Amino acid sequence: MLGRGELTDKAWRLIEPLLPENGKRGGRWQDHRKVVNGILWKLRTGAPWRDLPSRYGPWQTCYDRFVRWRRDGTWDRLLSHAQTKSDAVSEVSWEVSVDSTVARAHQHAAGARRKASREDAKRGSPTRRTRRSGEAEGA
Repeated sequence: MLGRGELTDKAWRLIEPLLPENGKRGGRWQDHRKVVNGILWKLRTGAPWRDLPSRYGPWQTCYDRFVRWRRDGTWDRLLSHAQTKSDAVSEVSWEVSVDSTVARAHQHAAGARRKASREDAKRGSPTRRTRRSGEAEGA
């Protein structure tokens, strides 16, 4: 039985030939499918690698494989293959979604004054005037 978000048999048959050969110097790799499902779980949940459920194997194995495949272009190859296949049979709808979330800075992050206020000038405050972009030094 598949867990939620894990690769189906059909999806696995499509990507399995695109993955690197199993077995490198120093011993055999763990099953690619189990590790890929672990990587997908981590990416889907956003949890730290150390919180990976034990059914996917050691978290270090999933992390190492994720990084190794990122470096050698395996993930890029999988993505371009999936996009090409899906686009060829019109399964992909190329739409752009814009998030309307607003991120605001703190009120004090708006910027500094360019010149001293009247109160600062009267008190002789040590606030230095900053040079504007067109002024020469010493002016």
